[in-house]
Amino acid sequence: MRMLLATVAAATFALALPLATQTPAATAQSDDFVKKAAGGGIAEVQLGKLAQTRAQDPRVKQFGQHMVDDHTKANEKLKATLSQEGLSVPTEMDPEARQSYDRLSKLSGTAFDKAYMQDMVEDHRKDLAEFQNAAKTERDPGIKKFAQDSLPMLQQHLKMAEQIAGR
Repeated sequence: MRMLLATVAAATFALALPLATQTPAATAQSDDFVKKAAGGGIAEVQLGKLAQTRAQDPRVKQFGQHMVDDHTKANEKLKATLSQEGLSVPTEMDPEARQSYDRLSKLSGTAFDKAYMQDMVEDHRKDLAEFQNAAKTERDPGIKKFAQDSLPMLQQHLKMAEQIAGR
């Protein structure tokens, strides 16, 4: 009987070991993406609000409102996804976004319009690549679905930003 229990315990441990070694990597990948997605989403909302007060071009103001609306909804979806899994959501923009915000908050009018839209093109290109990667490689199903569901919105934002920046 002891031999049977020892064999079952050894087999269970051997089967669990690969899962245990995969979990930290998967968790680190998820954590990194979540931090970037949450921090970026918060930044998009704050920058969108800034655009509504600093921009001169009505299209830039409208784009800013679009960022506030869409990224607020996306942030809520991410928060719901994470809370179902017992995870917390970052509540601050990342340091890079904070630098952009601080720089843009010192501008107004056409100077703001140009700098903000240029930042939005660059930022959405980077975000789109990160979300596409997460949609393909993310191991957590909830986070993977969030990334997949966010892709059309990010593609639309990039297209809009490129059109406005190109004028």
